[in-house]
Amino acid sequence: MKTSILSLRGLSLTALGAALAVGAAAQTVPDQSLPQSNLNIPTNLQVYGKRDPNVRKATAIVNDAVITGTDVDHRMNLIIAANQLKLSPQELEALRVQVTSQLIDETLQIQEAKAADINVSAQEIDNGFTRIAGSFNRPLSEMRSYLRSIGSSDRTLRRQIEAQIAWRRYLQRRVTFNVNIPDAEVKSILARLAAQKGSEEVHVKEIYLRAAPGQETQIINEARTLMDEIKAGKRSFEQIAFERSDATTRPVGGDLGWVKPGTLPDTLAQAAVEMNPQQLAGPIEVPGGFSLLYVVEKRKLLMANPDDAVLSLRQLSVAFPAGTTKEQATAKVAQFAEATKALKGCGDAKKVADGLGAEVVDNDSIKLKDLPGPLKNMISSMQVGETTPPFGSPEDGVRVLVLCGRNDPVAGQLPTAEQIRNQMEDQAINLRADHKLRDLRRDAVIEYR
Repeated sequence: MKTSILSLRGLSLTALGAALAVGAAAQTVPDQSLPQSNLNIPTNLQVYGKRDPNVRKATAIVNDAVITGTDVDHRMNLIIAANQLKLSPQELEALRVQVTSQLIDETLQIQEAKAADINVSAQEIDNGFTRIAGSFNRPLSEMRSYLRSIGSSDRTLRRQIEAQIAWRRYLQRRVTFNVNIPDAEVKSILARLAAQKGSEEVHVKEIYLRAAPGQETQIINEARTLMDEIKAGKRSFEQIAFERSDATTRPVGGDLGWVKPGTLPDTLAQAAVEMNPQQLAGPIEVPGGFSLLYVVEKRKLLMANPDDAVLSLRQLSVAFPAGTTKEQATAKVAQFAEATKALKGCGDAKKVADGLGAEVVDNDSIKLKDLPGPLKNMISSMQVGETTPPFGSPEDGVRVLVLCGRNDPVAGQLPTAEQIRNQMEDQAINLRADHKLRDLRRDAVIEYR
């Protein structure tokens, strides 16, 4: 089972997602219907009594182990600082509830591991803390000071490290050895992947704005305003999604990940198929409201993506000195264009650059998809040794790119049976771990004060 020592970003997104999401994780429009269960919950229920949301329990006692309000604050502050989050009061309260739940789970995991004679040594926790400090690019002493400066402590980090090591070791001893994946299941998945090879997938992000009857015009105008802000660079798509979207993907900046168009609502599916990568569209009418859609990338399953080609580029650039007039700049651009048009590949670039007084810069590892749209389209059809037309601005000067080489991506291969088996084993172990933790929660004695 693969387990990371610390996943601060994952925890923050899980925390907010679990607390604020409505309906299924991948659905666009929230589902207001009651889930199927054996609880017999009436649809038109009446609540007898009142729960005051302003009354907060300061501590929790889990089977005699105390979790204090300070423990919760320290973990929250660590998550917020590590992810540079700006949360509303509602989101802060949601995060507090989820962090408290996580601390309870960690306490139960440590307790269960100790009951199975599994202990984590202080040296193992120290080693984990050292690795995390390294991931923050901080020495140990500075890491402790940093944690204090954000209102956290090394204690909360050490607690999480201990819980993760103890729980992983417990699962290895009590769960992993008993997982067996039949060969027939592995072959079935391989056959299904082979049948899907070549089908299109899109990586999309969505901002969903719910529109009650009579609000359609208002929401459409708001959506257009938000689109203008994104295009003008005033706010990012992810920021607006986090602050405004009514979809379940709000906590992750509207990111739906890689999906097949057919799994989206019809209007979004049609737009996703017709749109180009890095294109924004909307407002698009969907059940219950309107969406803004951003296509990040497209690919064909298990097929090579031309946009993943790695390029070797040589750039020649000439700056415009301060005070350069428009006429002087135009003349310099014309001279630069004429000289670079005659370039004979990258080997000739240095000689031409010296004659123009141009600066030469190389980049041997840039992906085609990472270039700005106009350059990407231009270079995608170029042969090795060819040069782009001049481009630039009065402030930055003028430049050209010479294509020195291109490493095209290799077509994706089907995973091996062993890779499929390992993934299925991980999923089975995680499922059993979730069931065990659910049982521990059910049997625990938890007191809030």
